[in-house]
Amino acid sequence: MKQSASDSETDDYEQPLLHRKQDDDIKRAPVLCSSRYGLAILSCYGFFVAYALRVNLSVAMVDMLNSSSSSSGANDSVCPRHSSPARPKHNHTASVYDWDSETQGWILGSFFYGYIITQIPGGYLARKYGAKWLLGFGILGTVIFTLLTPVAADLGAGYLIAVRVLEGIGEGVTFPAMHAMWASWAPPLERSRLLTISYAGAQLGTVVALPLSGQICFYLDWTYVFYIFGAVGLLWFILWAFLVSNSPSSHRRISETERTYITASLKNELSPTSDYIPWTSILTSVPLWAIVVAHFSYNWTFYTLLTLLPTYMNDILGFSIKQNGMLSALPYLGCWLLSMGGGQLADYLRETCLFRTVIVRKAFTIIGMMGPAVFLVAAGYTNCNYIMAVIFLTVSSSLGGFSASGFNINHLDIAPSYAGILLGITNSFATIPGMVGPVIARSLTKSNTILEWRTVFFISAGINLFGALFYTLFGKGTVQPWAVHRVHIQ
Repeated sequence: MKQSASDSETDDYEQPLLHRKQDDDIKRAPVLCSSRYGLAILSCYGFFVAYALRVNLSVAMVDMLNSSSSSSGANDSVCPRHSSPARPKHNHTASVYDWDSETQGWILGSFFYGYIITQIPGGYLARKYGAKWLLGFGILGTVIFTLLTPVAADLGAGYLIAVRVLEGIGEGVTFPAMHAMWASWAPPLERSRLLTISYAGAQLGTVVALPLSGQICFYLDWTYVFYIFGAVGLLWFILWAFLVSNSPSSHRRISETERTYITASLKNELSPTSDYIPWTSILTSVPLWAIVVAHFSYNWTFYTLLTLLPTYMNDILGFSIKQNGMLSALPYLGCWLLSMGGGQLADYLRETCLFRTVIVRKAFTIIGMMGPAVFLVAAGYTNCNYIMAVIFLTVSSSLGGFSASGFNINHLDIAPSYAGILLGITNSFATIPGMVGPVIARSLTKSNTILEWRTVFFISAGINLFGALFYTLFGKGTVQPWAVHRVHIQ
């Protein structure tokens, strides 16, 4: 038996009209003090924690190394080096280690080897058993292993690598689980706003963790980076455990008006059964593979810059470690601001201006991928013009924030019932750039010349352009037929 064809196979042009008509028939629930926006804010806090715990090691690593084991060129840069402030004369008691560059690479990259393992299982388990505790315990596990990081480092590099892999396994469920939860919580015409608020925590965590970790290392020592952020994560888990529910129907404090509004707005989009998963249809879906290609391409640039931007700031532009943390955070501050504003704009275009969903998703993807490509290439030609280099790198990453309302939430448009599983699939492919992108980039910049870095920027820009083009050609904005059909197994 099938859902109504008018619901499952609605044309992109008609979809905003359908949602508008549904909203006219359903009493809209207020935004202020609502449970769905409370969930968005609390999940934003959760992703803040997840990304802060992910990136803090890259800053702490500077303090964890014995200075005598650093490369002889550590104090050199292509451009004239900026002055470095005198470090306070504290009695730093934290241990330092004689790890070579290869060992450092394994430690920094080990997170992603765990992260890729739980992407698809995370989406499946969230759909079958609920997302609240899966996401909660996933981040809690990362928090616990973060608190154990100083002990693991003292035991040896192998133990630290194992701890980072386990942190990655915990965080691997976060995005698929959150997508699965939003499938039950986000009214169609509020998706861009709710999801961009939620996932903006990732950029915000990076913005705060990069400079703050540097300050903590500067004034205290590197162990406090893990203790302080770990404590912030524990507080989030307590709030998450007591204030969040898997769905509106199981929430104890939601108003009846909001519960009715959410469930009524989603009744024609969700699959009537949770037992059957159309794996063949999912894996052969062209719109899904359009998201896969876009997600992979976007993350190539994102992870390359996330990992190597501090290196570029140090080795090429000659900024000190204290300046480095602040300047490296600027691109992610811009990305956070534009992702938040972009979410509001995307839903305004769909709800008020009646733009087709597919047009909005593709337009925001083009801006969020082609824009960064252009400014990334431009940054490679600024040479030692510090101001222009920082501006172009900041604009490049900032424009990427628009993609949060593009391909990044398109899973919920094409298959809300299976959004967690779809996100697990796309994020599995999108994790690969984090594993290999920085390695390739470093292999191309052995001499740390501007010309070599220009090549890295060209490669990243080319991959971004290809992903944007592929998504533009094959992306869709409507629920796919296989995502709403009830299937009876004989």
